[in-house]
Amino acid sequence: MPTSDPALLAALDRRRSVPAKQLSEPGPDESDLQRMLAAAVRVPDHGKRVPFRFLTLQGDARHVLGERVAARGIERFPDAGPAAVEKDRGRFSYAPLIVAVIAQLGPDEKIPELERTLTAGCVCFALLQAAQALGYGAVWLTGWPAYDEQVERWLGVQAHERIVGFIHIGTAKLEAPERERPDPLALTQAWSP
Repeated sequence: MPTSDPALLAALDRRRSVPAKQLSEPGPDESDLQRMLAAAVRVPDHGKRVPFRFLTLQGDARHVLGERVAARGIERFPDAGPAAVEKDRGRFSYAPLIVAVIAQLGPDEKIPELERTLTAGCVCFALLQAAQALGYGAVWLTGWPAYDEQVERWLGVQAHERIVGFIHIGTAKLEAPERERPDPLALTQAWSP
């Protein structure tokens, strides 16, 4: 008979995303960051490819990237109004730490790209869980900058890599609200030949 661990289920049940604008100082110190990353790499990884890496954005680097993203947004979306430009400028300025999770894809004769991308996505989710376990708020965001070639170049993302998510981590200014969740029974059916 399996041994249950209700604490693990309770942690999953309590997971909440905290809006980036509601994240502030203090952020994780180096020890907390390393602990979060150590937990985040414990994901399913078919073929043990480790198809991901991390890039941290902290301090002034967040604001520099925000300025560049705002300028790039004006190039990409010339009809964008001032509010959209300001949103882009502030995109990385709220949480004291942003961890970009980058999928490393490239050719692989055995493991499909989709499986490796899913592994990197699992890393994003595990990082959210780890941040919450250490008392921080966090949210997984992408937005157009995650898919823009110029932003990728600024961040050193190579041709065989993709940004899977920007994980914003900090101290929550408010308790993350619960939202309505889907009914798993309504989403489940048994296959029958």
